[in-house]
Amino acid sequence: MNSATLFNMALGLEAPWQVEDILFSESEPQSKELHLRIGFVPGSRFPDESGILCPVHDTVEREWQHLNFFQHYCFLNCAVPRITTTTGKVTTVVVPWARPGSGFTLMFEAFALALIEREMPVNRVAEILGVNAQRIWTVFNHWVSSARDSDDPSAITQLGVDETSSRKGHKYLTLGVDLEESRVVHVVEGKGKSTLHEISKHLEKKGVPPEQVTQLSMDLSPSFIAGAAESFPTAEITFDRFHVVKLLNVAMDDVRKAERKQHDELKGCKYTFLKNRTKLTEKQEKSLTEMIQAYPTIGEAYRLKTLFNDLWDMPNKLVANEFLQQWCNEVEKSQIPAFIAFAKTVKTHWEGIIHFVELRISNGILEGINNKVQLAKRRARGFRNNKNFINMIYFLCGKMKFDYPLYFT
Repeated sequence: MNSATLFNMALGLEAPWQVEDILFSESEPQSKELHLRIGFVPGSRFPDESGILCPVHDTVEREWQHLNFFQHYCFLNCAVPRITTTTGKVTTVVVPWARPGSGFTLMFEAFALALIEREMPVNRVAEILGVNAQRIWTVFNHWVSSARDSDDPSAITQLGVDETSSRKGHKYLTLGVDLEESRVVHVVEGKGKSTLHEISKHLEKKGVPPEQVTQLSMDLSPSFIAGAAESFPTAEITFDRFHVVKLLNVAMDDVRKAERKQHDELKGCKYTFLKNRTKLTEKQEKSLTEMIQAYPTIGEAYRLKTLFNDLWDMPNKLVANEFLQQWCNEVEKSQIPAFIAFAKTVKTHWEGIIHFVELRISNGILEGINNKVQLAKRRARGFRNNKNFINMIYFLCGKMKFDYPLYFT
C-alpha cells in the first residue's frame, strides 16, 4: 500500500476525489507542515443543486487546516472544480471534507468542538490547535446557529423563566427553559417584561402558540408578572419556591442584623440562621440552640422561618391555604417588622405560591442550569460580546443536535 492510498483511506475520500501528492514543507526552523494535494479524476462531472451531473468549467485553489499529523500541522490543498449548472450558472463544488467558507476540515472543527464540550475554554482550545481564538469562535458559532435553526421546542408546555448575570456592571440575560426537558430553549439579553415577549416570539416562530404554554414558573418580579400576563395570558403562574425562600431568608437576616446592633454575641453567625438545620455542624447546632433561647426576637423569627418551609410539603391546595393563613396570623402576633413585610409579599402573590403545592414545578431545574451557565461564563472568558456567551449556554444547556462528524465523542 503506497502513501497516497493510505491517506485516501484515512481521509475517507471516495471517487472521483483522490490524494495526488504528499509534501513536507519547512515553515520555520525545526517546524514542518504536511500538505496533502487532493485532486479529482480528469473528465469527472459533479452534480448541481438539482442532482444533474455537470462538466467542470474551471478550478479555484483552496486550502484547509486538518488535524495534526503527529506533531506537525497538516493542510489539505485542492484546486476545487467550478461547474456550469443546467441553468447556466457557474458554481463552486462543495467538497466532502469541509463546509463552504471554512478554512478548516470538518474533522478539525469536530475536534475543536469536542474539546470545548469537555470543559476546555475556547482560548485554550485555540492555543492547542495553533490558531487564532476568534477563528474557533467563528466555527463554534456556526455550528450552534445551525443547531438552533433545526431545534424543535414544539412539545413545550411548562416554561421556566429566570435571569442571570452575563458580566459585571449589572448586565443580565434572561433564560427561557423547558422544565419538562430540562433544557434552555431561548436566551434574551436584558431582563424584565420585554424578555418574556421575546421568548414568546421565538416559540411562535417555532410553531408554539402562547396558549400552548400552560404553566409558567418564575420569580416574584413585577416586570416578569406583567410580561407573563401579556405574552402568555392563559398560563398558570407558579412563583418559584427558591426565590420565595430567598426572600424569607432576607427577612431572617434583617432580624439578625437588627439584633446584632444590640448584641455583639451575634457577630459572625449569619449562615447559622440561614442554613438548613440538618446541615449544621455539631458546634453550629449548639450555638444556634443557645442563641434562639437567649434572644427571644431572633428565636421567634427563626421559628417562623422554619415553620414557613413546611408549606412545601402540604398534601393539597386546601391544606396549604389553611396553613399559610395561620402562619400569617402568627406573624402578625409576633410584630417582627421584617416578617410582617415578607407576609405582605406572600399575600400579594398568594395564588402563585400555593400553586406549587398542586404542580410541584419550580425553577429548581433552572438553578442547576445556572450552575452550567457559570461554567459557560468561565469557558467563554475573553468573549467580546454576548453572542459567544449565549451560544455557549445553548451548547452546554440546550440539549441540541449537531450534525458535524462525531468522531471524538
